[in-house]
Amino acid sequence: MSFGEMIARRRRSALDTRASMLNAARQRFLRESYENVGLRDIAKDVGVDVALVSRYFGSKEELFREVLHGSDKADKFQIAVGPEELACYLTAMFDGKEDEEQRENLERLVIVLRSSSSPQAAAIVHEAVHEDVLQPIADVLGGGEEAEIRAAMVLTILLGGAVMRSVMSVGPDCGQGPPPAIRRKLYELFRTALKETPDAAQEGAVEPVA
Repeated sequence: MSFGEMIARRRRSALDTRASMLNAARQRFLRESYENVGLRDIAKDVGVDVALVSRYFGSKEELFREVLHGSDKADKFQIAVGPEELACYLTAMFDGKEDEEQRENLERLVIVLRSSSSPQAAAIVHEAVHEDVLQPIADVLGGGEEAEIRAAMVLTILLGGAVMRSVMSVGPDCGQGPPPAIRRKLYELFRTALKETPDAAQEGAVEPVA
């Protein structure tokens, strides 16, 4: 084996080890809140020394950031459809037959829910939700303040759906989604949230009572 081949093998091994740590961390954060996950737990899951986890990621905060926020653009909340198909796409995230991309998006939402109340994780959660969920949805809708409002309403439904999948055990672990009646309701909720809000003055709408 040449020196170059040895270096390439070591590099691949290092990348594989790092990926294993990241996956172990993701599984931990999916099941437990930020405070309850330790680097030693992740190291034990992978079968390495905790010092190696620190060497690759620096700290639990940085590891959590990469799990939730991703390391590059390819890890962001991906939406591969246009605005007309968005309600169907979002509903499909909960039907138990989602593709890899949709599954990862849903897992991020579950992690957000698990750790959103953590003071240490709050800033990372806020940053990831805004940049990786709200902004991509708003971009599909054309951008601007109105699109951001609609994206925020979509996020509310997504988080509620994530609660349904994780707390009510209607989720990836059992390989099936909610009953058709619930899927139809989800679809209608997404359609309503995605609609442009008519101008109140033009439509004669009544402002909500405080």
